Amino acid sequence: MTEDALLEIRDLVVRFGTRTVVDGIGFAVHRGEVVALVGESGSGKSLTARAALGLLPDGARAAGSIRLGDNEIVDAPESELRGLRGTRAAMVFQEPQTALNPVQKVGTQIVRALRAHRRISKGAARARAVELLRMVDIPEPQRRVDWYPHQLSGGQKQRVVIALALSGEPELLIADEPTTALDVTVQAEILALLRTLRRDHGTAILFITHNLGVVAEIADRVVVLRAGKVVEQGSVFDVFAEPRAEYTRTLLAAVPRLPRADSVVPGGDGQPAVDAHTVDNAGQTLRKAAATVRAESEAVTEPPPTPVLRISDLTVVYQGRGGAGEFRALHDVSLTLAPREVVGLVGESGSGKSTLGRTALGLVAAQAGEVELQGVSLRGLATKELRALRKHVALVHQDVAASLDPRRSIEDAIGEPLLVHRVASGSLVRAKVGDLLESVRLPRDYASRRPGELSGGQRQRVALARALALAPRLLVADEPTSALDVSVQAQVLDLFADLRDEYGFACLFISHDLAVVHQVADRVVVLRAGSVVETGPVAAVFARPRAEYTRRLLDAVPTPDPAVARGRGDGSVLVAVGA
Repeated sequence: MTEDALLEIRDLVVRFGTRTVVDGIGFAVHRGEVVALVGESGSGKSLTARAALGLLPDGARAAGSIRLGDNEIVDAPESELRGLRGTRAAMVFQEPQTALNPVQKVGTQIVRALRAHRRISKGAARARAVELLRMVDIPEPQRRVDWYPHQLSGGQKQRVVIALALSGEPELLIADEPTTALDVTVQAEILALLRTLRRDHGTAILFITHNLGVVAEIADRVVVLRAGKVVEQGSVFDVFAEPRAEYTRTLLAAVPRLPRADSVVPGGDGQPAVDAHTVDNAGQTLRKAAATVRAESEAVTEPPPTPVLRISDLTVVYQGRGGAGEFRALHDVSLTLAPREVVGLVGESGSGKSTLGRTALGLVAAQAGEVELQGVSLRGLATKELRALRKHVALVHQDVAASLDPRRSIEDAIGEPLLVHRVASGSLVRAKVGDLLESVRLPRDYASRRPGELSGGQRQRVALARALALAPRLLVADEPTSALDVSVQAQVLDLFADLRDEYGFACLFISHDLAVVHQVADRVVVLRAGSVVETGPVAAVFARPRAEYTRRLLDAVPTPDPAVARGRGDGSVLVAVGA
């Protein structure tokens, strides 16, 4: 075993029957390092991490060597592995909502974990639980130790999961996509917490992520994985500055970036400086400029078109349950959406983004204000009238896997709106579904497949095809790329731009990824606690934000450049990146 290595993996192979999914992976994690495995779906990153704790799923077999300290993990008996889990190494899962028991207080869950690892009284365990909550920066830990998970925010739940993992005082934390589902500000807080654990307690961390911005923030070295194999590894500065593998260059090129003040190209002949990101993305910039010029030209000779969506002084209040008080989700919100325009809605969880999108579709009732679709007010519409109006709007869900019935074919999923609104039937539906599949760059014969047979990116394409089945004038896209790998996300965003040109829809694009919003949106609306704090052209707002809250959101976005990112954080990490 390499000196000072907490975890050393050599020639690791993982098979499901005859299918090899991890093929000869090897790397080491040393004391005080944070190791993150980063890559696209199918790279083997999560299976490698789970193999390190002997937690492979049923049907999977590991070969090779995994040394955790002096213990060999491969083929070790379960009794030995139980003694290592939680004490030598512990897992932090991606989704805290499923990792925590919803009917137990968080303190009770930590106490149970403490008593599972060692002999300790209930009183001492409770005191230690409060100490652990304080260590992970939970406010008022002596009070919130008696809270249930639903009483905590998403970021606080993730901190509780980390506290649970720390209860056995492990030397190694294995964190599986611990920030993927979090807003940028909460993500920044969790990354800062992990750096603090490394600095103050010498904790090593195996960090699994597909977010190369996060890699740049915290990594010392990078291991690039693709299809179960290592394609490149080296220091984060070398790999990001001069990647050797073509695949690594493709991953880095696919990362959406925000323009920053330190990336300007001086202008010549007295011309003003130009942002380097704008230079690198000239095609995108020219497309937006052309659209603006076209709209201004048309405005000279024609009256302004009716907005696809007009929201005026909107207030939405949710009634509390079980004696709880009212919750004001939106307050006095106004916006307009012109034909073919994309407006990005950004803000932290609880800001009202999704509520605003669903209210625009007539799925949530407003207590005050007005919502108009194509100049028609939704207030007081009869069910039949509302149904006719909804024919012209569509929603792309955040969780595509949950929105597609796993028992029905892709043809059934895409063709359903055509049947519900009696637009087509029989062979016409099949023909239209084939055309829609081709428009989202999928083969026509995918119509006979089930959702479980498709990758995440392919399911997202099916969701777009379904949304476009009736050629809607308004599309509400709720976090449509948040769960996708970086290269798949880039493909879907390119497809989105092409479909917008082809179908001419307007879109409310809801996202917590500000770099994605910068890439696709014409204007942006920044929401906080149900109110609009800033709005305007996306380039202007992101370059010169007026609101302090907008500046804080922008500052929290991870920068996929370690030289820039290291000016905003500390700590070091070994990261594995792959597909």
